[in-house]
Amino acid sequence: MQVNLLLDKQGPTISKYIYGQFAEHLGRCIYEGVWVGKDSDIPNENGIRKDVVKALKEIQVPVVRWPGGCFADEYHWKDGIGSLENRSTIVNTHWGGVTENNHFGTHEFFELIQQLGCEAYVNGNVGSGTVQEMQEWVEYMTMNGESPMANLRRENGQQEAWKLEFFGVGNESWGCGGNMRPEYYADLYRRYQTYVRKYGEHNIYKIACGANVDDYNWTEVLMKNAARFMDGISLHHYSIPTRVWQDKGNALNFPEEQWYSVLEHAQYMDELITKHSTIMDKYDPEKRVGLIVDEWGSWYNVEPGTNPGFLYQQNTIRDAMLAAITLNIFHKHADRVHMANIAQMVNVLQAMLLTEGEKMIKTPTYHVFDLYKHHQNAELVESYGDESNHVTYTASKKDGKVTVSLCNYDITETREITLSRKDGEFVVLEAEYITADVMDAHNTFEEPDVVAKKEFTSYIADKETLKVTLPPMSVASIITKEN
Repeated sequence: MQVNLLLDKQGPTISKYIYGQFAEHLGRCIYEGVWVGKDSDIPNENGIRKDVVKALKEIQVPVVRWPGGCFADEYHWKDGIGSLENRSTIVNTHWGGVTENNHFGTHEFFELIQQLGCEAYVNGNVGSGTVQEMQEWVEYMTMNGESPMANLRRENGQQEAWKLEFFGVGNESWGCGGNMRPEYYADLYRRYQTYVRKYGEHNIYKIACGANVDDYNWTEVLMKNAARFMDGISLHHYSIPTRVWQDKGNALNFPEEQWYSVLEHAQYMDELITKHSTIMDKYDPEKRVGLIVDEWGSWYNVEPGTNPGFLYQQNTIRDAMLAAITLNIFHKHADRVHMANIAQMVNVLQAMLLTEGEKMIKTPTYHVFDLYKHHQNAELVESYGDESNHVTYTASKKDGKVTVSLCNYDITETREITLSRKDGEFVVLEAEYITADVMDAHNTFEEPDVVAKKEFTSYIADKETLKVTLPPMSVASIITKEN
Protein backbone atom coordinates (compact mmCIF):
# COMPACT_ATOMS: atom_id res chain seq x y z
CA MET A 1 0.00 0.00 0.00
CA GLN A 2 1.36 3.40 -1.04
CA VAL A 3 0.40 6.63 0.77
CA ASN A 4 1.68 10.04 -0.36
CA LEU A 5 1.63 12.83 2.22
CA LEU A 6 1.08 16.36 0.92
CA LEU A 7 2.76 18.30 3.70
CA ASP A 8 2.84 21.56 1.72
CA LYS A 9 -0.96 21.78 1.44
CA GLN A 10 -2.94 23.51 4.17
CA GLY A 11 -5.71 21.44 5.70
CA PRO A 12 -8.39 22.09 8.33
CA THR A 13 -7.65 21.92 12.04
CA ILE A 14 -8.62 18.70 13.79
CA SER A 15 -10.51 20.06 16.79
CA LYS A 16 -9.32 18.69 20.10
CA TYR A 17 -13.00 18.37 21.02
CA ILE A 18 -13.30 15.41 18.64
CA TYR A 19 -11.68 13.50 21.52
CA GLY A 20 -14.48 14.40 23.95
CA GLN A 21 -16.01 12.08 26.52
CA PHE A 22 -19.57 11.40 27.66
CA ALA A 23 -20.58 10.75 31.29
CA GLU A 24 -24.25 9.95 31.84
CA HIS A 25 -26.08 8.95 34.99
CA LEU A 26 -26.23 5.41 33.68
CA GLY A 27 -25.15 2.22 35.41
CA ARG A 28 -21.81 2.68 37.16
CA CYS A 29 -20.49 5.55 35.06
CA ILE A 30 -21.01 8.37 37.59
CA TYR A 31 -21.49 6.46 40.84
CA GLU A 32 -18.52 4.11 41.39
CA GLY A 33 -16.89 5.15 38.11
CA VAL A 34 -16.33 8.84 38.82
CA TRP A 35 -17.92 9.62 42.17
CA VAL A 36 -17.27 7.62 45.34
CA GLY A 37 -17.88 10.34 47.94
CA LYS A 38 -15.47 12.09 50.28
CA ASP A 39 -15.75 9.39 52.96
CA SER A 40 -14.83 6.52 50.63
CA ASP A 41 -11.79 4.32 51.29
CA ILE A 42 -11.06 4.62 47.56
CA PRO A 43 -8.53 7.46 47.12
CA ASN A 44 -10.45 10.54 46.07
CA GLU A 45 -10.29 14.29 45.91
CA ASN A 46 -13.53 15.92 47.00
CA GLY A 47 -15.36 12.66 46.30
CA ILE A 48 -13.95 12.08 42.80
CA ARG A 49 -11.71 9.08 42.14
CA LYS A 50 -8.05 10.04 41.83
CA ASP A 51 -7.13 7.07 39.63
CA VAL A 52 -9.82 7.88 37.08
CA VAL A 53 -8.85 11.56 36.91
CA LYS A 54 -5.16 10.70 36.53
CA ALA A 55 -5.84 8.25 33.69
CA LEU A 56 -8.13 10.67 31.84
CA LYS A 57 -5.64 13.52 32.16
CA GLU A 58 -3.00 11.31 30.52
CA ILE A 59 -5.07 11.17 27.32
CA GLN A 60 -5.76 14.92 27.51
CA VAL A 61 -9.55 14.73 27.70
CA PRO A 62 -10.72 18.06 26.24
CA VAL A 63 -14.43 18.08 27.18
CA VAL A 64 -16.98 16.00 29.11
CA ARG A 65 -20.69 15.87 28.28
CA TRP A 66 -23.12 15.52 31.22
CA PRO A 67 -25.71 14.55 32.64
CA GLY A 68 -27.00 12.62 29.59
CA GLY A 69 -28.16 11.18 27.26
CA CYS A 70 -31.72 10.14 27.90
CA PHE A 71 -31.17 10.99 31.57
CA ALA A 72 -30.81 14.69 30.68
CA ASP A 73 -34.47 15.08 29.78
CA GLU A 74 -35.65 13.79 33.13
CA TYR A 75 -32.97 15.59 35.18
CA HIS A 76 -34.05 18.57 37.26
CA TRP A 77 -30.92 20.36 38.30
CA LYS A 78 -32.21 21.85 41.55
CA ASP A 79 -32.50 18.29 42.92
CA GLY A 80 -28.69 18.09 42.78
CA ILE A 81 -27.55 21.22 44.64
CA GLY A 82 -27.18 22.12 48.30
CA SER A 83 -26.04 19.90 51.16
CA LEU A 84 -25.86 16.24 50.23
CA GLU A 85 -28.18 15.10 53.01
CA ASN A 86 -30.95 17.41 51.81
CA ARG A 87 -30.86 16.48 48.14
CA SER A 88 -33.87 14.81 46.57
CA THR A 89 -33.75 11.07 45.90
CA ILE A 90 -34.88 10.18 42.39
CA VAL A 91 -35.57 7.08 40.32
CA ASN A 92 -33.57 6.68 37.12
CA THR A 93 -36.44 5.44 34.97
CA HIS A 94 -34.38 5.21 31.77
CA TRP A 95 -31.50 3.14 33.10
CA GLY A 96 -32.35 0.21 35.32
CA GLY A 97 -35.01 1.85 37.49
CA VAL A 98 -32.44 2.40 40.23
CA THR A 99 -32.76 5.01 42.94
CA GLU A 100 -30.00 7.59 43.19
CA ASN A 101 -29.34 10.21 45.84
CA ASN A 102 -28.25 13.09 43.59
CA HIS A 103 -24.92 13.41 45.38
CA PHE A 104 -23.30 14.11 42.02
CA GLY A 105 -24.81 17.34 40.75
CA THR A 106 -23.76 20.63 39.19
CA HIS A 107 -21.06 21.48 41.74
CA GLU A 108 -19.58 18.00 41.61
CA PHE A 109 -19.56 18.02 37.81
CA PHE A 110 -17.61 21.26 37.69
CA GLU A 111 -15.26 19.87 40.33
CA LEU A 112 -14.57 17.02 37.90
CA ILE A 113 -14.06 19.50 35.06
CA GLN A 114 -11.63 21.50 37.18
CA GLN A 115 -9.65 18.40 38.16
CA LEU A 116 -9.44 17.25 34.53
CA GLY A 117 -8.57 20.73 33.30
CA CYS A 118 -11.09 20.41 30.47
CA GLU A 119 -14.25 22.10 29.18
CA ALA A 120 -17.85 21.49 30.22
CA TYR A 121 -20.66 20.36 27.94
CA VAL A 122 -23.97 20.43 29.82
CA ASN A 123 -27.12 18.96 28.29
CA GLY A 124 -30.35 20.72 29.26
CA ASN A 125 -33.78 19.28 29.88
CA VAL A 126 -36.30 20.02 27.13
CA GLY A 127 -38.34 16.80 27.33
CA SER A 128 -39.72 17.25 30.85
CA GLY A 129 -38.25 20.63 31.82
CA THR A 130 -39.43 24.20 31.40
CA VAL A 131 -37.85 27.19 29.71
CA GLN A 132 -37.55 28.84 33.11
CA GLU A 133 -35.75 25.81 34.56
CA MET A 134 -33.19 25.86 31.74
CA GLN A 135 -32.71 29.62 31.92
CA GLU A 136 -32.18 29.50 35.68
CA TRP A 137 -29.64 26.68 35.38
CA VAL A 138 -27.57 28.68 32.89
CA GLU A 139 -27.83 31.71 35.19
CA TYR A 140 -26.79 29.59 38.19
CA MET A 141 -23.72 28.30 36.36
CA THR A 142 -22.52 31.41 34.50
CA MET A 143 -23.77 34.61 36.19
CA ASN A 144 -21.05 36.47 38.13
CA GLY A 145 -23.13 39.48 39.15
CA GLU A 146 -26.03 39.81 41.53
CA SER A 147 -29.03 37.66 40.64
CA PRO A 148 -31.28 35.15 42.39
CA MET A 149 -29.56 32.12 40.88
CA ALA A 150 -26.04 33.52 41.25
CA ASN A 151 -26.73 34.22 44.90
CA LEU A 152 -28.13 30.71 45.34
CA ARG A 153 -24.91 29.33 43.88
CA ARG A 154 -22.90 31.39 46.37
CA GLU A 155 -25.05 30.10 49.23
CA ASN A 156 -24.07 26.62 48.07
CA GLY A 157 -20.37 27.42 48.31
CA GLN A 158 -19.32 28.53 44.80
CA GLN A 159 -18.51 32.23 44.67
CA GLU A 160 -17.34 32.62 41.09
CA ALA A 161 -19.32 31.56 38.06
CA TRP A 162 -18.08 28.56 36.13
CA LYS A 163 -17.05 28.62 32.49
CA LEU A 164 -19.63 26.79 30.41
CA GLU A 165 -18.28 26.14 26.93
CA PHE A 166 -21.08 24.01 25.40
CA PHE A 167 -24.81 23.67 26.11
CA GLY A 168 -27.14 21.13 24.50
CA VAL A 169 -30.79 22.09 24.15
CA GLY A 170 -32.40 18.68 24.69
CA ASN A 171 -31.21 15.21 23.74
CA GLU A 172 -32.65 12.69 21.30
CA SER A 173 -35.84 14.72 21.09
CA TRP A 174 -36.97 12.38 18.33
CA GLY A 175 -36.98 9.51 20.88
CA CYS A 176 -36.38 9.32 24.62
CA GLY A 177 -36.26 13.11 24.84
CA GLY A 178 -39.91 13.58 23.90
CA ASN A 179 -40.79 11.63 20.71
CA MET A 180 -41.07 14.90 18.80
CA ARG A 181 -41.46 15.63 15.12
CA PRO A 182 -38.63 17.73 13.61
CA GLU A 183 -40.97 20.65 12.86
CA TYR A 184 -42.09 20.77 16.49
CA TYR A 185 -38.60 20.43 17.91
CA ALA A 186 -37.25 23.13 15.55
CA ASP A 187 -39.74 25.62 16.97
CA LEU A 188 -39.11 24.40 20.51
CA TYR A 189 -35.36 24.75 20.00
CA ARG A 190 -35.75 28.33 18.79
CA ARG A 191 -37.74 29.12 21.92
CA TYR A 192 -35.55 27.36 24.50
CA GLN A 193 -32.21 28.54 23.12
CA THR A 194 -33.39 32.14 23.45
CA TYR A 195 -33.08 31.76 27.21
CA VAL A 196 -29.61 30.21 27.18
CA ARG A 197 -28.39 33.69 28.04
CA LYS A 198 -24.90 35.13 27.83
CA TYR A 199 -24.34 36.48 31.34
CA GLY A 200 -20.68 37.39 30.93
CA GLU A 201 -18.12 37.93 28.19
CA HIS A 202 -18.00 34.28 27.16
CA ASN A 203 -20.31 32.99 24.43
CA ILE A 204 -21.96 29.63 25.10
CA TYR A 205 -21.82 27.26 22.12
CA LYS A 206 -25.45 26.16 21.63
CA ILE A 207 -26.11 22.67 20.29
CA ALA A 208 -29.43 21.59 18.81
CA CYS A 209 -30.60 17.98 18.96
CA GLY A 210 -29.80 16.48 15.58
CA ALA A 211 -30.60 13.31 13.76
CA ASN A 212 -30.70 9.69 14.75
CA VAL A 213 -28.32 7.97 12.31
CA ASP A 214 -29.70 8.50 8.75
CA ASP A 215 -32.76 10.64 9.44
CA TYR A 216 -31.80 13.24 6.82
CA ASN A 217 -35.22 14.86 6.93
CA TRP A 218 -34.57 15.83 10.56
CA THR A 219 -31.39 17.63 9.55
CA GLU A 220 -33.15 19.32 6.63
CA VAL A 221 -35.98 20.64 8.81
CA LEU A 222 -33.69 21.80 11.62
CA MET A 223 -31.22 23.56 9.34
CA LYS A 224 -33.99 25.20 7.32
CA ASN A 225 -35.86 26.51 10.34
CA ALA A 226 -33.29 27.03 13.08
CA ALA A 227 -29.74 27.10 11.71
CA ARG A 228 -29.18 30.76 12.48
CA PHE A 229 -29.95 30.11 16.16
CA MET A 230 -27.48 27.25 16.63
CA ASP A 231 -23.73 26.78 16.75
CA GLY A 232 -23.87 23.02 16.41
CA ILE A 233 -26.25 20.17 15.64
CA SER A 234 -25.79 16.67 17.02
CA LEU A 235 -25.63 13.25 15.37
CA HIS A 236 -25.83 9.83 17.07
CA HIS A 237 -24.61 6.54 15.62
CA TYR A 238 -23.74 3.32 17.44
CA SER A 239 -21.96 0.41 15.77
CA ILE A 240 -23.68 -2.95 16.26
CA PRO A 241 -22.46 -6.26 14.81
CA THR A 242 -25.89 -7.76 14.15
CA ARG A 243 -27.88 -4.57 13.39
CA VAL A 244 -30.53 -6.09 15.69
CA TRP A 245 -31.19 -4.14 18.89
CA GLN A 246 -32.75 -7.10 20.69
CA ASP A 247 -29.60 -9.21 20.23
CA LYS A 248 -26.66 -7.01 19.37
CA GLY A 249 -23.97 -9.67 19.65
CA ASN A 250 -21.49 -10.21 22.46
CA ALA A 251 -18.44 -8.20 23.43
CA LEU A 252 -16.47 -11.44 24.00
CA ASN A 253 -16.41 -14.86 22.30
CA PHE A 254 -17.93 -13.54 19.10
CA PRO A 255 -17.64 -15.18 15.65
CA GLU A 256 -15.24 -13.83 13.04
CA GLU A 257 -18.03 -12.41 10.90
CA GLN A 258 -19.04 -10.12 13.77
CA TRP A 259 -15.52 -8.70 13.90
CA TYR A 260 -15.94 -7.41 10.38
CA SER A 261 -19.64 -6.56 10.58
CA VAL A 262 -19.22 -4.17 13.50
CA LEU A 263 -16.23 -2.48 11.85
CA GLU A 264 -18.19 -2.15 8.62
CA HIS A 265 -20.97 -0.52 10.62
CA ALA A 266 -18.43 1.87 12.12
CA GLN A 267 -17.34 2.91 8.61
CA TYR A 268 -20.95 3.91 7.93
CA MET A 269 -20.07 7.03 9.92
CA ASP A 270 -18.30 8.38 6.82
CA GLU A 271 -21.47 8.19 4.72
CA LEU A 272 -23.56 9.68 7.52
CA ILE A 273 -21.29 12.68 7.99
CA THR A 274 -21.01 13.21 4.23
CA LYS A 275 -24.77 13.20 3.65
CA HIS A 276 -25.70 15.25 6.71
CA SER A 277 -22.93 17.73 5.83
CA THR A 278 -24.31 18.07 2.30
CA ILE A 279 -27.66 19.14 3.74
CA MET A 280 -25.94 21.50 6.18
CA ASP A 281 -23.91 23.02 3.33
CA LYS A 282 -27.13 24.06 1.62
CA TYR A 283 -28.08 26.30 4.54
CA ASP A 284 -24.61 26.97 5.96
CA PRO A 285 -22.04 27.03 3.12
CA GLU A 286 -19.48 28.77 5.36
CA LYS A 287 -19.60 25.75 7.71
CA ARG A 288 -20.22 27.92 10.75
CA VAL A 289 -22.50 25.32 12.33
CA GLY A 290 -20.60 22.32 13.62
CA LEU A 291 -21.67 18.70 13.36
CA ILE A 292 -21.44 17.37 16.92
CA VAL A 293 -21.25 13.56 17.07
CA ASP A 294 -21.92 13.48 20.79
CA GLU A 295 -22.79 9.78 20.99
CA TRP A 296 -20.80 7.14 19.12
CA GLY A 297 -19.12 3.81 19.74
CA SER A 298 -19.85 0.10 19.94
CA TRP A 299 -22.97 -1.32 21.55
CA TYR A 300 -23.17 -5.01 22.45
CA ASN A 301 -25.21 -7.22 24.74
CA VAL A 302 -24.43 -6.54 28.39
CA GLU A 303 -22.04 -8.83 30.19
CA PRO A 304 -23.78 -11.94 31.64
CA GLY A 305 -25.03 -11.44 35.18
CA THR A 306 -25.06 -7.64 35.04
CA ASN A 307 -28.06 -5.31 35.16
CA PRO A 308 -29.41 -4.97 31.59
CA GLY A 309 -30.09 -1.29 32.26
CA PHE A 310 -26.45 -0.59 33.16
CA LEU A 311 -25.04 -1.24 29.64
CA TYR A 312 -21.80 -2.71 31.00
CA GLN A 313 -19.73 -4.41 28.30
CA GLN A 314 -16.14 -5.56 27.97
CA ASN A 315 -13.78 -3.73 25.64
CA THR A 316 -11.51 -5.65 23.27
CA ILE A 317 -8.93 -5.12 20.55
CA ARG A 318 -11.93 -5.04 18.17
CA ASP A 319 -13.11 -1.87 19.91
CA ALA A 320 -9.66 -0.38 19.49
CA MET A 321 -10.01 -0.94 15.73
CA LEU A 322 -13.46 0.66 15.80
CA ALA A 323 -12.13 3.71 17.64
CA ALA A 324 -9.26 4.20 15.18
CA ILE A 325 -11.55 3.81 12.16
CA THR A 326 -14.02 6.34 13.54
CA LEU A 327 -11.43 8.90 14.64
CA ASN A 328 -9.86 8.73 11.18
CA ILE A 329 -13.27 9.52 9.68
CA PHE A 330 -13.72 12.48 12.02
CA HIS A 331 -10.32 13.80 10.95
CA LYS A 332 -11.31 13.49 7.29
CA HIS A 333 -14.34 15.69 7.99
CA ALA A 334 -12.58 18.11 10.33
CA ASP A 335 -13.99 21.10 8.47
CA ARG A 336 -17.50 20.18 9.67
CA VAL A 337 -17.08 17.93 12.74
CA HIS A 338 -16.42 20.32 15.62
CA MET A 339 -16.82 17.86 18.49
CA ALA A 340 -17.47 14.19 19.24
CA ASN A 341 -18.13 12.38 22.52
CA ILE A 342 -17.57 8.65 22.73
CA ALA A 343 -20.15 6.74 24.77
CA GLN A 344 -19.14 6.45 27.53
CA MET A 345 -16.25 7.44 29.76
CA VAL A 346 -16.30 4.79 32.52
CA ASN A 347 -18.07 1.41 32.94
CA VAL A 348 -20.67 1.96 30.18
CA LEU A 349 -20.62 0.87 26.51
CA GLN A 350 -17.28 1.61 24.79
CA ALA A 351 -15.57 2.91 27.91
CA MET A 352 -12.09 4.31 28.40
CA LEU A 353 -11.87 2.81 31.88
CA LEU A 354 -13.46 0.01 33.90
CA THR A 355 -13.61 0.04 37.69
CA GLU A 356 -14.36 -2.59 40.31
CA GLY A 357 -14.18 -1.33 43.87
CA GLU A 358 -10.76 0.24 44.33
CA LYS A 359 -9.41 -1.33 41.11
CA MET A 360 -9.29 0.42 37.73
CA ILE A 361 -8.12 -0.76 34.32
CA LYS A 362 -7.52 0.96 31.00
CA THR A 363 -9.28 -0.51 27.98
CA PRO A 364 -7.91 -1.03 24.46
CA THR A 365 -10.01 1.96 23.39
CA TYR A 366 -8.24 4.07 26.01
CA HIS A 367 -4.91 3.19 24.44
CA VAL A 368 -6.10 4.33 21.00
CA PHE A 369 -7.05 7.70 22.45
CA ASP A 370 -3.58 7.78 23.99
CA LEU A 371 -1.93 6.97 20.66
CA TYR A 372 -4.03 9.63 18.90
CA LYS A 373 -3.73 12.49 21.40
CA HIS A 374 -1.05 14.21 19.27
CA HIS A 375 -3.71 14.87 16.60
CA GLN A 376 -5.63 17.20 18.92
CA ASN A 377 -5.73 20.72 17.41
CA ALA A 378 -3.28 19.64 14.69
CA GLU A 379 -3.60 20.49 11.01
CA LEU A 380 -4.89 17.66 8.86
CA VAL A 381 -2.32 16.49 6.31
CA GLU A 382 -3.83 15.73 2.93
CA SER A 383 -2.80 12.48 1.31
CA TYR A 384 -3.53 10.19 -1.59
CA GLY A 385 -2.60 6.66 -2.49
CA ASP A 386 -3.70 3.09 -3.02
CA GLU A 387 -6.87 1.79 -1.50
CA SER A 388 -6.06 -1.17 0.71
CA ASN A 389 -8.52 -3.58 2.22
CA HIS A 390 -8.64 -3.51 6.02
CA VAL A 391 -6.19 -0.58 6.43
CA THR A 392 -7.14 2.95 7.43
CA TYR A 393 -4.89 5.87 8.30
CA THR A 394 -4.70 9.57 9.14
CA ALA A 395 -1.96 12.19 9.37
CA SER A 396 -1.60 15.62 10.93
CA LYS A 397 1.09 18.17 11.73
CA LYS A 398 1.64 20.41 14.74
CA ASP A 399 4.59 22.07 16.47
CA GLY A 400 7.06 20.97 13.84
CA LYS A 401 6.02 17.32 14.02
CA VAL A 402 3.98 15.03 11.78
CA THR A 403 1.90 12.26 13.35
CA VAL A 404 0.78 9.36 11.17
CA SER A 405 -1.67 6.88 12.70
CA LEU A 406 -2.32 3.56 10.97
CA CYS A 407 -4.84 0.80 11.65
CA ASN A 408 -4.69 -2.73 10.23
CA TYR A 409 -7.95 -4.39 11.19
CA ASP A 410 -7.37 -7.60 9.27
CA ILE A 411 -7.50 -10.57 11.65
CA THR A 412 -4.64 -12.54 10.09
CA GLU A 413 -2.76 -10.56 7.43
CA THR A 414 0.24 -8.29 8.00
CA ARG A 415 0.20 -5.17 5.81
CA GLU A 416 3.12 -3.38 4.18
CA ILE A 417 2.55 0.38 3.94
CA THR A 418 4.95 2.81 2.26
CA LEU A 419 4.60 6.46 3.21
CA SER A 420 6.14 9.05 0.87
CA ARG A 421 6.83 12.77 1.02
CA LYS A 422 8.51 15.16 -1.43
CA ASP A 423 9.62 18.02 0.77
CA GLY A 424 11.97 16.46 3.30
CA GLU A 425 13.17 13.27 4.92
CA PHE A 426 11.44 11.00 7.41
CA VAL A 427 13.12 11.34 10.80
CA VAL A 428 11.22 9.23 13.33
CA LEU A 429 11.00 10.74 16.80
CA GLU A 430 8.61 8.30 18.44
CA ALA A 431 6.57 5.24 17.45
CA GLU A 432 4.10 3.22 19.54
CA TYR A 433 1.36 0.69 18.89
CA ILE A 434 -1.11 -1.78 20.33
CA THR A 435 -1.91 -5.23 19.00
CA ALA A 436 -3.22 -8.61 20.11
CA ASP A 437 -3.05 -12.31 19.25
CA VAL A 438 -6.77 -13.09 19.48
CA MET A 439 -9.70 -11.03 18.27
CA ASP A 440 -11.38 -10.67 21.66
CA ALA A 441 -8.19 -9.85 23.58
CA HIS A 442 -9.09 -7.58 26.50
CA ASN A 443 -7.82 -6.34 29.83
CA THR A 444 -9.17 -7.66 33.12
CA PHE A 445 -8.65 -6.70 36.74
CA GLU A 446 -6.50 -9.80 37.09
CA GLU A 447 -4.56 -9.14 33.85
CA PRO A 448 -4.75 -5.39 33.17
CA ASP A 449 -2.07 -5.22 30.46
CA VAL A 450 -3.08 -7.89 27.93
CA VAL A 451 -3.59 -5.01 25.47
CA ALA A 452 -1.21 -2.17 26.24
CA LYS A 453 0.80 0.44 24.40
CA LYS A 454 4.28 -0.68 23.33
CA GLU A 455 7.22 0.70 21.36
CA PHE A 456 6.83 0.16 17.61
CA THR A 457 9.97 -0.70 15.62
CA SER A 458 8.68 -2.38 12.45
CA TYR A 459 9.55 0.43 10.06
CA ILE A 460 12.45 1.55 7.86
CA ALA A 461 13.02 5.27 7.27
CA ASP A 462 14.86 5.91 4.00
CA LYS A 463 14.95 9.62 3.18
CA GLU A 464 11.62 10.41 1.49
CA THR A 465 9.99 7.07 2.25
CA LEU A 466 8.90 5.33 5.43
CA LYS A 467 8.15 1.63 5.04
CA VAL A 468 5.90 0.27 7.76
CA THR A 469 5.12 -3.38 8.51
CA LEU A 470 1.86 -3.38 10.43
CA PRO A 471 0.77 -6.64 12.11
CA PRO A 472 -2.86 -7.77 12.08
CA MET A 473 -5.26 -6.29 14.62
CA SER A 474 -3.04 -3.32 15.38
CA VAL A 475 -3.05 0.47 15.67
CA ALA A 476 0.19 2.47 15.48
CA SER A 477 1.18 6.11 15.72
CA ILE A 478 4.50 7.30 14.30
CA ILE A 479 5.77 10.81 15.00
CA THR A 480 8.33 12.31 12.63
CA LYS A 481 9.94 15.70 12.09
CA GLU A 482 7.98 17.98 9.79
CA ASN A 483 11.06 19.45 8.07
